[in-house]
Amino acid sequence: MTFQELNNDQRREKVNSDQRYASWYEAKLRAESYRGSLVWQEVKGEQYLVRSYYDASGNRRQKSEGRRSPETEKIKADWEQGRQEAVERLKSMREVMVRQAAINRAVRLGRVPLMGARVIRALDEAGLLGNGIRIVGTNAVYAYEAVAGVMVDPDITTTLDIDLLLDARLSLRIVTSDDVAEPALIGLLRKVDKSFERTSETFRAVNREGYVVDLIKPQRNPPWQNERVQVGCVEDDLTAVPIDGLAWHESAPPFEAIAIDEKGGPVRIVASDPRVFAAYKLWLSGQPDRDPTKRRRDAAQARAVAQIVGRYLQHLPFEANDLRMLPRDLFDAAKPLFETNEAKDANSF
Repeated sequence: MTFQELNNDQRREKVNSDQRYASWYEAKLRAESYRGSLVWQEVKGEQYLVRSYYDASGNRRQKSEGRRSPETEKIKADWEQGRQEAVERLKSMREVMVRQAAINRAVRLGRVPLMGARVIRALDEAGLLGNGIRIVGTNAVYAYEAVAGVMVDPDITTTLDIDLLLDARLSLRIVTSDDVAEPALIGLLRKVDKSFERTSETFRAVNREGYVVDLIKPQRNPPWQNERVQVGCVEDDLTAVPIDGLAWHESAPPFEAIAIDEKGGPVRIVASDPRVFAAYKLWLSGQPDRDPTKRRRDAAQARAVAQIVGRYLQHLPFEANDLRMLPRDLFDAAKPLFETNEAKDANSF
């Protein structure tokens, strides 16, 4: 096997980190619910309480709560008190998360490469993670190992790129902010690192350090099927490249986990079902036109993830009823990977 279990200290702090992340996220959502304003406006000599807010499309709206009265004054007072409490709670939880990150570093829980974690967080902030974009490829392994409480051998997880699977069947909307120049994927990447530029291969962006972001989508049949190929609509945004086999990922159930980045910070990852990941990687390792080095790594990742599922994620049995998106021959070929001998211990590295 190519992974080791977390030790007692690491397990304890992973649990603490998950719980504190959940509290921070709840505080964040509460603070965001107060985005906008609640002010008095005078109309024809009368004062009205007017609420400014943002709708589901990110557009600013206004709504009158009524004329000034004891009732509307209470609405305003309660709103201001609630907003202040939400701001203070979020500030407190941010400080807690900073301390937890230091602990996570001390017990060596950090796994996700920092640049990859920053890209994933930007997608999450924009409302795209799990809502039109999933993490596939090597970075998905960090989600599987985080739930299982293990660490996969870095020889098969170390990566300087990230693959983003575009679900072209969905209508995507980017939640923009003032520091994102345009509602597009390239804009989000430049928020993370302003040196990101789209390459001549228009599905790919690279920063000055050579970190690669690829936007990919399933190959359709017929291949000229008309569907979304971009997140945004700006001229230099990334254009997804179609790749065989990704329809299995697209149709698979989502798999969500809180992993830890290299600096100890939690990062939410939404990937595809690990059973589909392992089967896909096994299939990929057998493609004759794939680079031999990558094929060997694909096979190693397939085995590692299948072993994680077989030993630790037993609520995910390798059964045909759950995995109807896989071709039968691929399902049959992958099934032996998930047969785990419980008497064996995970090897350390």
